[in-house]
Amino acid sequence: MDDEPEATELVEFNLKQAGYAVTTACDGAEALRKAHAQPPELIVLDVMLPEMDGFEVCKVLRLDPVTSRVPIIMLTAKAAEIDRVLGLELGADDYLTKPFSPRELLLRIKKILTRAVAEEKPREQIRFGDLTIDFPRHVAAWKARAIALTATEFKLLVTLAQRAGRVQSRDSLLRDVWEYESVIDTRTVDTHIRRLREKLGPAAKHLETIRGVGYRFLE
Repeated sequence: MDDEPEATELVEFNLKQAGYAVTTACDGAEALRKAHAQPPELIVLDVMLPEMDGFEVCKVLRLDPVTSRVPIIMLTAKAAEIDRVLGLELGADDYLTKPFSPRELLLRIKKILTRAVAEEKPREQIRFGDLTIDFPRHVAAWKARAIALTATEFKLLVTLAQRAGRVQSRDSLLRDVWEYESVIDTRTVDTHIRRLREKLGPAAKHLETIRGVGYRFLE
């Protein structure tokens, strides 16, 4: 989804050469219609779209249950930090500034899709160093010692851990952990993160705060 036909054709050509099926859109409204009608495995979204910019499209995609979990890579000529932060805050998974290398775009797409497939596989337990998270038992442990977590704290930890390395905005955490359809006071997330860190103790080193955006689990 791009505002420049030449850029769209370049991306489309390289993706098809790599074996991907591609659907394109020339503006935000068309992109939303197509994405809702047939949700893709991943969306490459330009910020500078006519009528409705990429940020607004990203926001609508994330609020739509049909497309809320579709990975999004944003493309833009803007290199300002505030644009990168805004894109991540609205739920984008990755960000590339123009001019970009088609090879780099393909590598990022492959990485995100591989990660998405891995997340879909049922897992009973994940381990990060001395931290173990046991899904069936709903138990987190540090050096084999159980950590007393509430159901919400455990779900918050699991959500972050399963998306290790990816920045999670406060809004996305509210939707995925608390299942709120509309945005409420995001201090709810901050308060639970603070309590989670206190309970995790040394394991809290895995939780990183991304200023102005949200949180990320460090492997």
